[in-house]
Amino acid sequence: MASFQQVAPAAVSARGWGWQHSGRPHKAVHDLDLEIAPGERVLLLGPSGAGKSTLLHALAGVLGADEEASEFGSLTIDGVPAAAARGRAGLMQQDPDAQVVLSRIGDDVAFGAENLAVPAAEIWPRVQTALDAVGLRLPLDHSSSALSGGQKQRLGLAGILAMRPGLLLLDEPTANLDPAGVLEVRDAVLNTVSETGATLVVVEHRVAVWADLVDRIVVLAPGSSGHGGGVLLDGPPAVVLAQAREMLAAAGVWVPGYVPPTRGRTGSGGGPLLLSAKDLAVSRQRGRRRHPAVPAASGIAVALEAGTALSITGPNGAGKSTLALTLGGLMPASSGAVVAAAPLARGAGPDPFRWKGSALIERIGTVFQEPEHQFVTGSVLEELQFAPKLLGHGGDKVEELMARLRLEHLAEANPFTLSGGEKRRLSVATVLAASPQVLVLDEPTFGQDANTWAELASLVGELLDAGTAVVSVTHDAEFTEVLGGNRLELGAHGGVASGAPAPSAAPAHAAPPAHAAPPVRTAVRANVQASLHAGVQPFGRAPGGAA
Repeated sequence: MASFQQVAPAAVSARGWGWQHSGRPHKAVHDLDLEIAPGERVLLLGPSGAGKSTLLHALAGVLGADEEASEFGSLTIDGVPAAAARGRAGLMQQDPDAQVVLSRIGDDVAFGAENLAVPAAEIWPRVQTALDAVGLRLPLDHSSSALSGGQKQRLGLAGILAMRPGLLLLDEPTANLDPAGVLEVRDAVLNTVSETGATLVVVEHRVAVWADLVDRIVVLAPGSSGHGGGVLLDGPPAVVLAQAREMLAAAGVWVPGYVPPTRGRTGSGGGPLLLSAKDLAVSRQRGRRRHPAVPAASGIAVALEAGTALSITGPNGAGKSTLALTLGGLMPASSGAVVAAAPLARGAGPDPFRWKGSALIERIGTVFQEPEHQFVTGSVLEELQFAPKLLGHGGDKVEELMARLRLEHLAEANPFTLSGGEKRRLSVATVLAASPQVLVLDEPTFGQDANTWAELASLVGELLDAGTAVVSVTHDAEFTEVLGGNRLELGAHGGVASGAPAPSAAPAHAAPPAHAAPPVRTAVRANVQASLHAGVQPFGRAPGGAA
């Protein structure tokens, strides 16, 4: 594999710096004093909402578009205001889907380098080197819309590496990756900064992944109402973790070896059968009579009872999210069938995909991998109230959900301006507010600090005890352990590898570039639009369910 060339590492300086988003009563970050020397490697920690992502976006020069926002103090790269130093920093965002700009992966990786006027003869060798480094071994003309969430994370990182910036900014680069992918991407970052000498600032809730590879740990303090209040701790990793372990854990930092306590489940499930699948194959491609769709995963069997959990695991690209959308009635089965039993169907028919929007939302609630795809209002409070109002139910759970998931101080904020962790909690809360009989969660814990993770896991456990069936797509082993139930592992090539209730099955061939495949967002937004035309929000509550 080709190596990366040396770059001029960037120096970062923040002096009394702060930022207040438009329409927010509090500053996202305030009174930040921080110096990062050229070539240093810094792990930036802090509770959800402490301003970590805001700081990275400011360093990348992408916070200045809102004229009503306010900036305080100074933030510079090599002595130049960060907003004027574009090109020196490369930012990998929390939401990988937000930074995919072109339809083919090779073009997408080349995009940043092209905009920096890198000579054409250098661009494609950089592209291939970057793709190899992050382990995204697909043809350059592979469709970017056909990638899984984890693969899009690798794609986003490859695009940054191809730019060869002096300052590498990574916002939770391993959040949606399988365990092998976490190590591969971490090592790719380490090799890149070792070869180029670039300065590194990485935000990651899971400290153990990076603690041995960075020079410093900087912990941002939670300020008033949960907003960033400057630097709480700053020092070598071993010193910070040894001397302040309890304080860090109390602040929500995932210190190595620590799993926050959750309220234990009181029930064991075993209610009536709600949803099942037999010999199911799922695909995001549109098949034709002469060219049937190649499944993303096949040979799947599911038997989901009330009050039971099913965790879907497996490597990135194995078809987990596609399976979740199919079980949730948002995509048709490629072959086989998803069948709603009588206690769930209640006269609507056996195939959830054929239900009208109003019937679907009363039975199955789905939390998408990309939280933004399910926001339909202009404030957090309205988002939580929307489904109960349209379903004719009182919003009696709204205040409780806002308090438990730490969203109270964001009631009037626009959902699209929240941090990644806040967006995830809101996306889960919007579904919980409507209390469906079946809950489908795609990576429900990404972006969470230890405290918000514990509250979210406890809340889902309570739903299970109350009789809700829960399907979760996750790489979070601790979350899977808390929920219990069955595990369905999809293989690297789309087959079922192991796990009850699914039997073993021959793996499917990997899907080719899906040039005719609609992005997931197309199906999701179409479902949202159809449901809105029906006068309801597509995140339902089952009549007679838990209040």
